[in-house]
Amino acid sequence: MNSRQRRGVILLLISVLCAFAAFVGVLSVISDVNSKVGPEVTAYELKSDIPPYTRLSSGAFEKVKMPKRWLPETAVTDLSEISGKIAVTTLRKGSLLQSDMIVKQPALRPGEQEIAIMIDAATGVAGKITPGSTVNIYATFGGETDREKPISRIIVPNARVLDVGRLTALEPKNDDQNAPTEAVPITFALDTKDAQRVAYAESFAEHVRLALVAPGSDTTIPPGDRSYSLDEDQ
Repeated sequence: MNSRQRRGVILLLISVLCAFAAFVGVLSVISDVNSKVGPEVTAYELKSDIPPYTRLSSGAFEKVKMPKRWLPETAVTDLSEISGKIAVTTLRKGSLLQSDMIVKQPALRPGEQEIAIMIDAATGVAGKITPGSTVNIYATFGGETDREKPISRIIVPNARVLDVGRLTALEPKNDDQNAPTEAVPITFALDTKDAQRVAYAESFAEHVRLALVAPGSDTTIPPGDRSYSLDEDQ
């Protein structure tokens, strides 16, 4: 074997070694990426916005794949979890569906219906009213004439709370500096008459407030104690 042949063999061996080193390098990079990314899992994104308290259906979501290590612990990976559930708040298009965005649809008793109203967060909720609570609903009405005194009424005693929504900022009213700036949507289970009373109070009362009823207490309210005006203390 002459010198030229020896140089050719050496160059060939060097090329093989370089190719092998490159192959090992590629495998190392792939292994490193796999170790950082990990296996992929199924999750679900919203196809469009979903309003609060809307019953959920599988058609509102699309399946996506993402690395398991990047998936939030609360992410929904099985759409059977949404069966019989509603949105807690507005769900935005493109958001990843998570278990804390949804709740079981409240069970209504025969003759009941759901009604939700916004309650002043500062004076009406205070963080102590939760689903399942019993409350008395108070409404304060101003006098229609100068001779009529403002009056406070219990419009619905022992109302059952189905759901407490998230704190919501209200648009400021230029003509009322005392108007609430934040409110919470509260959903009640009421019969038709009480639902009408709540709807009327939300539209025409100056203020609507809730009073939490202590569990196990006597919830009977005598007719004479259901309304109040300052005349009673004079």
